[in-house]
Amino acid sequence: MNDTTSDPPKLSWWRRLSNGLKRTSSSLGTAVADLVTKRKLDRAMLDDIEDVLLRADLGTSVAVRIADAVGTGRYDKAISADEVKDVVATEVEKVLAPVAKPLEIDAARKPFVILVVGVNGSGKTTTIGKLSQKFASEGRKVMLAAGDTFRAAAIEQLKVWGERTKTPVIAGTQGSDSASLAFNALTAAKEQKTDVLLIDTAGRLQNKAELMNELEKVVRVIRKVDDTAPHAVLLVLDATVGQNALSQVEAFHRTAGVTGLVMTKLDGTARGGILVALAEKFKLPVHFIGVGEGVDDLAPFTARDFARAIAGIES
Repeated sequence: MNDTTSDPPKLSWWRRLSNGLKRTSSSLGTAVADLVTKRKLDRAMLDDIEDVLLRADLGTSVAVRIADAVGTGRYDKAISADEVKDVVATEVEKVLAPVAKPLEIDAARKPFVILVVGVNGSGKTTTIGKLSQKFASEGRKVMLAAGDTFRAAAIEQLKVWGERTKTPVIAGTQGSDSASLAFNALTAAKEQKTDVLLIDTAGRLQNKAELMNELEKVVRVIRKVDDTAPHAVLLVLDATVGQNALSQVEAFHRTAGVTGLVMTKLDGTARGGILVALAEKFKLPVHFIGVGEGVDDLAPFTARDFARAIAGIES
């Protein structure tokens, strides 16, 4: 008798994305289905649809636009939940398409310096580990800098990723100066002709002035080594914080000059629409989204896939 068991088939990215956004799409889809089965389309129903979209954190202007699009040519007619979902997907894709941009590594910048920022618990260190694996698999020479010197766990976590991806990690002791560490890491990366340097930073609340000032210092010190760096500043956002993500983007963009967004933990919330609200307000590129803990659960952002998944449309 053969006791070997085969691994379960690996889910496609679309399936992982739609599964990850299930809480958002189910909440939205159930509410829409309840509304449209009760009566013909009228102003009151459109107001209710708008409320459903607001509860999913899509933002006021997007919710109004979608409700208006649903109403166009359909007043006083029966409407199906699938029709509403199609309109949601179409309108959401219009908002997201301009910001769905890959993170491009400029080979002329050596090393290409990526500073990763965000609040505590947003998933910065894990995101850095996953990105280091992605870049290493592309044949790039990568270095990691453990700039979150407040948490010993963050330093150790980055070292584990370094071992896993065979990537050198520049680290200091807990409590050491993060700006000095960034300076040393960039100096070492230049000497070693590294392609990409990923710099972790301590999680900081956007309303703590002294911590945001420290982040400004990290940027200033990096520019003493390379006045064009950092070449990318990625803000990692936790989708479960909902509307609070708006103030995070505002504060970190002002302090560190955020160039792109990474949104994690979309599988843990029914408010995945916050990414749509962010795109509408800030127009910042969205490079990656995460829908789980696995290495493959962080993937380049695609507007159409996200729009269809959030609307609950099967591919």
